[in-house]
Amino acid sequence: MEKYKEVIECVYNDVKNIDDIGKVASYIPELAFVDANSFGISITNIKNENFGIGDFETKFSIQSISKVLTLSLAYKFEGAELWDRVDVEPSGNPFNSLLQLEADLGKPRNPFINAGAIVICDVLVSHLKNPKADFLDFCREISNNPTLNYDEKVAESERVSGFRNVALCNFIKSFGNIKNNVEEVLDLYFHTCSLEMTCKELSQIFLFLTIDNFTTKKGEKVITESQTKRINAIMLTCGFYDESGEFAFRVGLPGKSGVGGGIVAIHPDKYCIVVWSPKLNKKGNSYKGMLFLEKFTSKTASSIF
Repeated sequence: MEKYKEVIECVYNDVKNIDDIGKVASYIPELAFVDANSFGISITNIKNENFGIGDFETKFSIQSISKVLTLSLAYKFEGAELWDRVDVEPSGNPFNSLLQLEADLGKPRNPFINAGAIVICDVLVSHLKNPKADFLDFCREISNNPTLNYDEKVAESERVSGFRNVALCNFIKSFGNIKNNVEEVLDLYFHTCSLEMTCKELSQIFLFLTIDNFTTKKGEKVITESQTKRINAIMLTCGFYDESGEFAFRVGLPGKSGVGGGIVAIHPDKYCIVVWSPKLNKKGNSYKGMLFLEKFTSKTASSIF
C-alpha cells in the first residue's frame, strides 16, 4: 500500500490545481448543487487496507456506477440467460441514445447504457419481492456497510427530469423486452442511480470484483469467478459510454463512471481505486478523474496490459 500511497499523493497534488475544463451535470437538477471543486481518491487493496486523500469521505451520487451492482445481482439470478435480454457490445453512442434500439429490436447493446440498465432493473423486479429494499440490502451485504442508502432528493430529481428514460423504457416494452410495469421498473432504476457513497465506501463495495472467490461476512459467494471475469470484461469495453476505448487506451483497467463525477477502476487481484471530481467532459466522464487515473496507472505501471 505504501507504494500506491506515495504515487496517489504525488498525482493528486499534480492534478488538483489544473484548469478543469469540465462541467457539472445539470440535466438532473439535484446534481447541480454539488461542490464543483470536490476532488477525492480512495484505494482499497485485496487485504482490505485503505488509503484516501482529499474529499474521499464525502458522500456523492454514484449514478451509473450502480449499474455494475444491478448487473451483478441480475447475473447472479439469471446466469447466461441474461444475455438473451441485453448484449455485451460497446454501443459507440451516447449513454441515453434511442438510435440502436430500433435496429436491434429492443435489445440494448450492453448493460451500462441507460437502455441496458433499465432492462436489468426489469429483471430484478421479476426476481425481488421488494425491489428497492432488496437491492439496497444486497449492496449493504456485499460492502458490509449497513448505512448505505438512497438519496431520495436525487431519486425524485431523476424522476421529474427523466423523460428520455421513460421513453427508452416504453420503447423497449413495445418490443417485449420489458416484462413488468414500466413505472415500477423506472422507480427502481431512478433509485439505484441515486445511491450515495463516499470514495472509500465505493472502493470497498467493489472488492467483490477484485478478489477471486470473494465471500461476504456471512460466508456467501456474491457471484462466480467466471461471472466476475465477464463483468470486468464488460466494464473494460463498455464502462465509459462512447469513451470506453479511450479509457482502456489511456488507463488500461476495467472501470465504470457515473455522471455524479465518480469513477471506479479495478485491478483484478490487487486493488480497487475510486476517484471523484464532479466536472464532466463532453462524453459525460469526470475530466480530472480520467486524468488522475491515467497518470496513476502510468506511474505505478499497473495497467492490466
